[in-house]
Amino acid sequence: MLLKTVFVRLLTTAITLFGVAVVVFVLVRVAPGNPIAMMLPPGATEKDIAALNAVYGFDKSLIEQFIIWLGGVLHGDFGTSITLRQPVAELVLGRLPATLELSSVALLLALMLGGCVAVIGARKRGTGTEVGLDLTSGAVLSVPDFLWGLIFVLVFGVLWPVLSISGRVDPRIDIDFTTNFYIFEGLLRGRLDVVGSTLSHMLMPAMSLALPLAAMIAQLLKQNLKEALTQDYTTLARVRGFSETAVILREALRNAALPTLALVGVQFTFLIGGTVIVERLFAFEGLGNMAIDAVINRDLPLIQGIVLLFAALFTVINLLVDLSYTFLNPRLRHG
Repeated sequence: MLLKTVFVRLLTTAITLFGVAVVVFVLVRVAPGNPIAMMLPPGATEKDIAALNAVYGFDKSLIEQFIIWLGGVLHGDFGTSITLRQPVAELVLGRLPATLELSSVALLLALMLGGCVAVIGARKRGTGTEVGLDLTSGAVLSVPDFLWGLIFVLVFGVLWPVLSISGRVDPRIDIDFTTNFYIFEGLLRGRLDVVGSTLSHMLMPAMSLALPLAAMIAQLLKQNLKEALTQDYTTLARVRGFSETAVILREALRNAALPTLALVGVQFTFLIGGTVIVERLFAFEGLGNMAIDAVINRDLPLIQGIVLLFAALFTVINLLVDLSYTFLNPRLRHG
């Protein structure tokens, strides 16, 4: 049953990615604007334009362009950036680690904040504390991530300047890492200066992304905890002498967390997509910031590569979440 589920999801993922490739390829070409005209000086002749169109394959029909591009993608060649004149795969993979680290830190913060609020709310169920936490969660959820970013910049970057408001790491630090995963490789190499500087620059954008997700996690997990606390196994734990906090943490939490897993996985994909605006706001050197530059400059190969990578991340994460939920849920695993 599990192998059949994996096969079906992999097939669905492949079809989804092909559909995304078709849609993004067509949309970026029917959109107004000529990317070639942006590369040439004002005095360029028609011959110059035709020659550059031939270099990037824009002189062929739309179907021919798609077949050539898709064939290259299947071999790992996403084309060459029009504005940066570098391979798209190299550019995208160079920025991807920054976005993944930002999203992962934001997810970790959201899980910690949302989990703590949910446990406190379940512990104080039926009291004014629970009502206050629900109102606070609703207020936090109503503010979009980019607005949280602006608030953080104003408070911690202007009024009380204690955190870095732009960039990914202090430019004065010498970094000669093999990968662009500064936190992971910095910990492996013992470069705590790099890790500290990266986290300092990442804290405000990560918190901007984390707060709305934390509010959603808190609301759903608290409701699941309250339902779990009415079950027989939690009543038995109380009879055995466990405190209410111990009952929540040792008995109810592991059962209540499973339904929350699906929400976290789906919202994590939206969180990665939300990095586009937040990265721009904080001048964070990630994939989202590059995507905005690519759209502004009408860099078609780069836009296609970034969108396709985002789509691949979304589908892979959803696949892993579904498989994890199936594996962790005995009824689905043996069904």
